[in-house]
Amino acid sequence: MTAAPRPFLAVTPHASPTRELLAGAAARRGIDVVELAGPDGAKDLRGRPEGHYYGGPALAAHVAGDLGVALLEPTDAWLTELPRSVTGRSLRRATLAEARRLSGPAFVKPPTDKSFAAAVYADGAALPAGPPPATPVQIAEVVTWTAEFRLFVLDGEIRTGAQYATYGRLDAAPLEGHPRQTPVRDFAHRLLAAHAATLPSAVVLDVGLLADGTWAVVEANMPWFSTVYAAAPDRALDVVLRSAGPAARVTGRDQPFDRGRARRRGSAW
Repeated sequence: MTAAPRPFLAVTPHASPTRELLAGAAARRGIDVVELAGPDGAKDLRGRPEGHYYGGPALAAHVAGDLGVALLEPTDAWLTELPRSVTGRSLRRATLAEARRLSGPAFVKPPTDKSFAAAVYADGAALPAGPPPATPVQIAEVVTWTAEFRLFVLDGEIRTGAQYATYGRLDAAPLEGHPRQTPVRDFAHRLLAAHAATLPSAVVLDVGLLADGTWAVVEANMPWFSTVYAAAPDRALDVVLRSAGPAARVTGRDQPFDRGRARRRGSAW
């Protein structure tokens, strides 16, 4: 009897601590880890079932079809549609062309595609010249984050998490046992209770403590392109696998968050 193909995790060719942590967690579960050679490196995996992916969106656009995976991600509008009571700051959607007309400092970022660095820019003229004027961006009021935390969430449950920054500087520490673990979880649970349906079932949620002592949402991200920091990699892997797994298993609940759904409807996979 021929053995059933083992599930696999295709990973970016660019080494990183997170890639190694997730690859190790996958191997311990009996999941094959395949390093992609580049945009054409997934063709040998075409038709193989039980595929998953970890890597950047540029590579994902080339390989997702061959891998047969659906990539779940929050909508570009998610953060800007939340009430100020949970964002702690003013936020709006715009294009890069509109952002270039800013006359003062603002935090500007592309919602998900990472086409330029998310940062505080002194004004619109300081924004990078490369991306097209129509590039979607988020423009946010400048605030000071005392501490920021990353949470890996699956079906509304926080599977693992970590502090990743204090006062804007990298400062990784596990959420488990952290002095602020309880308020982090309490705020995230309230947020998810009210807004879980507006997010994919597998998502990375960043929350933080503002300088005025209030908790607020930083952003939401796709797990298949998120750094683990000091979170438990085995638990984070659960979220990554759901966020970039077999397209045939995407539920109706997650279809609105499927990055490639419209493209696949017109293709053979």
